[in-house]
Parts: sequence; structure tokens; C-alpha cells
Amino acid sequence: MSPVEQPGTAASPVSNSMFSWVSKDARRKKEPELFQTVAEGLRQLYAQKLLPLEEYYRFHEFHSPALEDADFDNKPMVLLVGQYSTGKTTFIRHLIEQDFPGMRIGPEPTTDSFIAVMHGPTEGVVPGNALVVDPRRPFRKLNAFGNAFLNRFMCAQLPNPVLDSISIIDTPGILSGEKQRISRGYDFAAVLEWFAERVDRIILLFDAHKLDISDEFSEVIKALKNHEDKIRVVLNKADQIETQQLMRVYGALMWSLGKIINTPEVVRVYIGSFWSHPLLIPDNRKLFEAEEQDLFKDIQSLPRNAALRKLNDLIKRARLAKVHAYIISSLKKEMPNVFGKESKKKELVNNLGEIYQKIEREHQISPGDFPSLRKMQELLQTQDFSKFQALKPKLLDTVDDMLANDIARLMVMVRQEESLMPSQAVKGGAFDGTMNGPFGHGYGEGAGEGIDDVEWVVGKDKPTYDEIFYTLSPVNGKITGANAKKEMVKSKLPNTVLGKIWKLADVDKDGLLDDEEFALANHLIKVKLEGHELPADLPPHLIPPSKRRHE
Repeated sequence: MSPVEQPGTAASPVSNSMFSWVSKDARRKKEPELFQTVAEGLRQLYAQKLLPLEEYYRFHEFHSPALEDADFDNKPMVLLVGQYSTGKTTFIRHLIEQDFPGMRIGPEPTTDSFIAVMHGPTEGVVPGNALVVDPRRPFRKLNAFGNAFLNRFMCAQLPNPVLDSISIIDTPGILSGEKQRISRGYDFAAVLEWFAERVDRIILLFDAHKLDISDEFSEVIKALKNHEDKIRVVLNKADQIETQQLMRVYGALMWSLGKIINTPEVVRVYIGSFWSHPLLIPDNRKLFEAEEQDLFKDIQSLPRNAALRKLNDLIKRARLAKVHAYIISSLKKEMPNVFGKESKKKELVNNLGEIYQKIEREHQISPGDFPSLRKMQELLQTQDFSKFQALKPKLLDTVDDMLANDIARLMVMVRQEESLMPSQAVKGGAFDGTMNGPFGHGYGEGAGEGIDDVEWVVGKDKPTYDEIFYTLSPVNGKITGANAKKEMVKSKLPNTVLGKIWKLADVDKDGLLDDEEFALANHLIKVKLEGHELPADLPPHLIPPSKRRHE
């Protein structure tokens, strides 16, 4: 890599893993900030620029505990959420293709704990109380949820290739009814919200047999608000119902989710049977295969996008911290110095919506950046407003500078870091099952048809294509592009597609088609009309016999 010149500094050689820049603050200190990695850059920016604002306005008491080193260094995490018996634990077993410590599967609510399934040199269980004092794990702040939660939290560690790249969080099955909700002994929705902030992907599992979304599940999904970009939905056990019923269930699920997840975009739902048992009703095998491949690709992309996700989460956090600072300083400003503090506090809490609107107008802040009004009102009830701090512009300016300049430079660094890394993807377990061989997705279908045949696959339909070929006035055994076009446009495919087919079929690149090339063009038209994609390059098994190089 060539030397990187910084303003006001001499050019110096920079190693492949190192990028640097000089911030305004650093110029004042006359010492450039050198970041080895994106994770280190995020950690330093958080500690130096955002954390002071959070501490000054007591952000951690209202929203989210302070971030720690492990939050910036941990592997991507996948959080599984669903009602009991939707197949969450079985889904994990399907991905890693082995049992994990603490695993229990059954039709009744069996998983009553949060289980972090993580990589470790030996197989074993680490209980919650020991887990939250380990500085290498990103769970220390879960201590705040108390013993009732910690007794229901553990880490199952085992050596597994899938867990080399990601960690998976299994959660207790969501119940219905007030009684079960109270009996948990800790704030279940708040714990899930804590995890939602820190994970890379949230998978909501539904059972195709029972779609009723209980009160607690509805509350949980609402707790995941502001993390909709991380949510994927899986309609599991779809092999147990007929196609017509599956369509109805899918429609009902989309309708139910539309009422709870308030986004204009439709949530992506993956339909399938995520376990290794035979399909009960195999009619939709191809659909399930395609859906599983899509979901696997999504999960496999997590390590590559991990730095970008952490960057995105820090930006979200910084915007919320800024809004929080404006809210707290506004409340402080309105409080009387001596008398009537309690009555004024009640009045301010009740009129918090008006304060939101005022801040929105004064500082041009989007309504989507504000915390939940109802939740904020609840939290403010127990606070002593006299201990709140007035507005300190310098702290806010530092965060603005971070968002405007430092984050932009880190974005560039993310791209550079990605380009220097080998292609990162989750490997092992179920992810290797369909990578190679005849059970890879689409193997032997579409353009892949006839891949293992000795005979040229186009040959079986060639007599039909030959009849058409000889009506198109071939000269010296070849037809012109104009004549071929007259026939090819009858397929009604767009010109862009036909142009690609022409390029693939004109194997010798002479601008004409002989009888074999014409047959090949018609075969590719058929592939496209049957709903398959065209290959970028002509596969060896589709090359006409006369055009093959005989070694």
C-alpha cells in the first residue's frame, strides 16, 4: 500500500492493516489519531466523544448502559425470538449440525433460559453470574437485570466451525397470558431490547400451525422497534401443510405483522422447514430450498458486514444521545429554583409531547430520532429533576463533529478493511450442505440441465430447431443476425435478454449462427421462459460438440 499523506505531516509508510487521519481535536493537540482497525476507531470515538455526553445527561439510566470494549470486538450475533415450540432450538441445531450443552427440545415450553451458543475450545456451560463478570464477553451490563434473570442465562460453548464466525442467542419461548408474564421475575421485553441493540440479526420464528401472536409476543415485537432493519421472519414447519393452506397462512402472517411492525416496506418472510427430518409434504421442496439458500446467504453475509453494523448502531446511539441531551436540558431549564418543584415536575412529564415538538422545531430533528414518549414519561416519574444538567453546547458540538467528520472517515476505512480481508462468510454445519455437488441450489436445472450427461443436452430437441433453421435461408450453413432475430423475437422476451442469449449462442463470435448455435439459442430461450436465470458465461456442457476443443 502506498504511503498515506496527512495534512501537515510528512508521508510515512502505512501497513496494510493501518489507516490514519487527523481530526480537528487531534490537530489542536498536535498529535494524529491512529486507528489500527474499524473496531478500535469506534471504541476510541465512543470513549472520547460520545461517552462524555451520555454520562453528563444520564443517558444510561434512561436508554442503554455504556458500551464496553467487548461490544466493539465481539463476533456477529444472531438473536432467535418466537413463541414456544416454533423450532428455535431445533433451528440452531440445524445450523450447527450438532447438539449444544443445555439444549432441550419438546412441544411444551422447554427452553426457559437465554442461551448464548458460542465458540469455545471445549464443550461446556458457563452460568449467567460467571458470564457477566467476564470482560471478554459482551454481556457484563446484563448484570443490571438481577439474579432472577442471571439464573436464567447461560453460555453454551463448543468447538464448531459455524460458531467460529457467529454466535447465536436462543431465547425462552414466548407465552401468552398475564400470569406467565409476571412469573418470569424479570423484564423479558427489556432484556430482548438490550440484545436487539447489540446483535446483527434478529430472526422471528413462526409456526405455520399456530399463528396467533400473543400479547407478550406483540409487546416483544414492539420492543424491537428501531431495529426493523435487523429483523428477518421465518415461517417454520411449512412442510406440514398443503400448498393452498400455506398460501393462506402466509397471507395471515403478513397481515398480522403489518399491524405490529410499522414500516412501509413489507417484512421479508422465509418459508421452509428448518430441520433435518424428511419433508412431510414434499410438494414445495424447490420453494423451501430457494428460501433456505436466501436465508443462509443473509446469515453468511454477517461477518463481512459486522463493522458496518457497529458503525450504524453507533450513529443511531449518537443521534438518540443528542436528543436525550436536549430533552434533559429543556426539563432542567423549566424547573423552579426553590418552590413548587413536585407540581412542576408532574406538569412537565404530562406535557412532554409538547417539549418534544418544541425541540423538533428548534433543532430541526426528525421525529423518528425521539425516544418513546410513554416510556420516557414512565422513566421520568422516578427522577430528581434538580440533578439534571443545563445545555452544554461544547459536548454536543463534539458529537456533531464525530458524526460529520470522523464517522465519514471510518466509512472509508470500513471499505478499505473489507477489500484487504479474504472473503468472509460463515462456513461449516448446514452452510456446507448445499455448497457443492448435485445438491447445490439449481444443480441440473435451467442452464444446468444435462450437466452430467454424456450427450449434448440440446441435441434431443435439435431436430425441431433444425426444421425452423432451414426455413431462415441459411447461406453456407449459417444464418444472419437479422434472420435469427425474426424467429427469436417470437419468444416475446425483451431485447436485452435476447441480446444476451445471442452473445452466449454465437460461440465462435462470427456474427452468424450455424445449426448447432441456433439450437443452443432456442434452448437458452426455453431456459429463460421456464423461469430460470441465464448463466454469465456458457457452461462447458452447453458448448456445441463441433465447437469443443478436443485435447
